Amino acid sequence: MPETNDEPALLPGLEPAVNRIAIMQPYFLPYLGYFQLIKAVDVFVIYDNIKYTKKGWINRNRILLNGRDTLFTIPLAGSSDFLPINQKFIAADFENRRSHTLARIQEAYRKAPQFDNIYPVIERIFHDNSRNLFDFIYNSIREVLRVLGISTTLVVSSSLEVDHQSKGVHKVLAICNSLHAHTYINPIGGVELYTGKEFRDYGINLYFHNMNVVPYSQAADEFVSHLSIVDVLMYNSPGQVNALLDQYKLLEPADRINTGNQPNDEL
Repeated sequence: MPETNDEPALLPGLEPAVNRIAIMQPYFLPYLGYFQLIKAVDVFVIYDNIKYTKKGWINRNRILLNGRDTLFTIPLAGSSDFLPINQKFIAADFENRRSHTLARIQEAYRKAPQFDNIYPVIERIFHDNSRNLFDFIYNSIREVLRVLGISTTLVVSSSLEVDHQSKGVHKVLAICNSLHAHTYINPIGGVELYTGKEFRDYGINLYFHNMNVVPYSQAADEFVSHLSIVDVLMYNSPGQVNALLDQYKLLEPADRINTGNQPNDEL
């Protein structure tokens, strides 16, 4: 932390040389915005050593089945709810339940225009041999990134030399510093958690990623957004997917917006 109380000058905007990072929990086949965020940064840190969130989206997501959003889940072996993600394991009966989930995905998307190209990828993801939950999800993210043509560097959080007992903004700042980041991009859900000044005091720009919801043709009467990336890939050509990956805004924290610096259309 700087010893002076004077606020440092703002860094210039998002220049090519700036090392931009984001940090997220691992999610299984997450929605489009997750991959937009990965594409928007140079380094994407995936938490493996934080507590598993039982009712979150780590091991489940939604597809569109018979016109309705429908959950699918990776079943977990019984263990303490307080274990970190990298100490959670997939249930022993997953091989049997996997066939049922894949059958539902087939039923949901067999008439989708990209089914023949995308279903083999989904099948390969589900047949990964890893039984550690984090490894299984990490491999699935890498598989989707290959399909999307995104080359962002992935970093596992436990590999970084930071205080892993720190919490909240202190942990985020420690990770930013360990990677020499000049810009940190957080999902829009954290807009109430962080202020621009907290990051500027460490010479880091803060932005929030906000996905633009762009409807595309689905097998539903009304468009259902924020489904698993599976839905996007099944209904859109590679060119359309690439266009959707760029449909987002980077917003400034409220305290910096009020200064009039760096309008959003320059990002």
